[in-house]
Amino acid sequence: MANNEDDDHGVLLYYKYANIPNLDDLVSFYQSNCTSLALVGRVRLASQGVNVTVCGKLSSLKSHIAVMKLNSLFDGTDFKLASCHQPSNDIVARECGFTSLSVRVVQELVTLCSNPLSKLPEISEAGTHLSAAEFHSVLESAGLLSDEETPEHNKDVVLLDARNLYETRVGKFQTPNVETLDPEIRQYSDLPSWIDDNSEKLRGKQILMYCTGGIRCEMASAYIKSKGSGFQNVFQLYGGIQRYLEQFPDGGFFAGKNFVFDHRIAVGSSTPDIIGTCLICGNPFDDYSSRCRCKYCRMLVLVCDNCQEKETLYVCELCRKHGKEGEVISQFQSSKSEVVLLQSELVPWSKVVGHPRKLRVLCLHGFRQNASGFKGRTASLAKKLKTMVEFVYVDAPHELSFIYHPRDSDPWETCVTSSVQPHRPPPLESCKKKFAWLVSDNAGKRTETNWEVADAPFDPLQYQKQTTGFEKSLAYLKTVFSEKGPFDGILGFSQGAAMAAAVCSKKPSLKGAVEFRFAVLCSGFPLQMPELDRGLINCPSLHIFGSGGGNDRQIANKTSRNLASCFDAGCSVIIEHDLGHMIPTRPPYIDKIKEFLQRFL
Repeated sequence: MANNEDDDHGVLLYYKYANIPNLDDLVSFYQSNCTSLALVGRVRLASQGVNVTVCGKLSSLKSHIAVMKLNSLFDGTDFKLASCHQPSNDIVARECGFTSLSVRVVQELVTLCSNPLSKLPEISEAGTHLSAAEFHSVLESAGLLSDEETPEHNKDVVLLDARNLYETRVGKFQTPNVETLDPEIRQYSDLPSWIDDNSEKLRGKQILMYCTGGIRCEMASAYIKSKGSGFQNVFQLYGGIQRYLEQFPDGGFFAGKNFVFDHRIAVGSSTPDIIGTCLICGNPFDDYSSRCRCKYCRMLVLVCDNCQEKETLYVCELCRKHGKEGEVISQFQSSKSEVVLLQSELVPWSKVVGHPRKLRVLCLHGFRQNASGFKGRTASLAKKLKTMVEFVYVDAPHELSFIYHPRDSDPWETCVTSSVQPHRPPPLESCKKKFAWLVSDNAGKRTETNWEVADAPFDPLQYQKQTTGFEKSLAYLKTVFSEKGPFDGILGFSQGAAMAAAVCSKKPSLKGAVEFRFAVLCSGFPLQMPELDRGLINCPSLHIFGSGGGNDRQIANKTSRNLASCFDAGCSVIIEHDLGHMIPTRPPYIDKIKEFLQRFL
């Protein structure tokens, strides 16, 4: 008896940009329909549309499509259905989200920009759709040189790959005489920056874009066209590489495999071309099923079976390019480590299957503080944000001398570092070390007799005069990011906020070394540095400081406002409170803090 093909396994991908009138109703529908059909995978819903990847029996997937087509909301939707084997690799199935059904409401179907406060381009302005046959025809025509054209490539046409680097390493379009632009990005949200930095390569050209299934090209092509004159001739491969390979089973102009964000990992043409190479030995290899990752940025890397060593991690080509060591360090074993999801078309990189991944935030303490003390001061904040944030505390790199003012009092009082000091200092071993950012290299040469008697009243604002140690502090942070990262954001308090702001100002030049998505600056102040005088800082930021009237006696309201004014108002949020030199954790302040952080989950 012949097997019923509808009993075979399959995977279904589709997306639709449309105005969703009632998200709650659509959530309930997907949960009910997919559960009844025993479908697993990812359903992402937003006010502007849906993005779906589910798998199960082919008969169930066809039933789901039939129901969706009854809803006029999905008119014209390209339902991509393919038969495939059931997930055989538990690690891959779990990491790609194919062990259960996940229906989730998100801010964006795909995260084009790492700044969630930025205004997105209008999807109605997306590039012109080209079918697989039309896309192929344009490439074929562009590849035919006229007598007047250079032998290198057709200068009027460029092919832009909108995918991440690890995807392009196993498959890409290769068209004779047509320039292919590979942005070499880790995640889709890095693409706008690349477009901005390389706009001259696109201006005045006929731009052909492609990605896995088409959804990333929708928003990215609209972003290119939003740049105005010279950027309007944009076309995108409708249905993505998947539809192209269906139309051209031999691969056509596409060489290698199409990386996909489900348990199949990659889908190739009928020709066994391998364009990927092992990170270690350089031999042909294109299998990501071992899930080897970069030690620093966690991006997938290709490591052949012969080079995979137990308990070993690697450094990807992007981290090497940005100065990380290039040798093998140790290998990421998914079965023994926390599962970290890919940056995919469907799932924000900050999500882990079944559970939201907490935001990792590096905390920079204030002047004459230390990591343990700051951890204590922010204990209430950490408790209120425990489901959203993991705080990581470090001591600043500059250790400070102890200072005291002689006075008539009990000589055995506990060591402190304010203007209220004992007549003579207690033993150093009973005092906790104090640190600072930005101070000069010789500011903290501590010895067993390193107590300083103040010859004038203690100046609580002396830290505002320190900037000479910025480069050393920055070098220290690069090491912290390398050893303790990655981090989603930086939280700085007082002098730590000033340091964090200075790092934000240099963010474009720190790619690969100090990368983060947002900053939280509490009771901060601007430094007298050239970096802060070179235009507005374009980094998502939350500014928390005391209101006017002397509520923060350490940092004046005007001073913190001056720091906030250094940032682009379009991507910053300000919270003023009446609680002094501290981070508020009571309503409504904590609610506003959560609202800001939620945008990055």
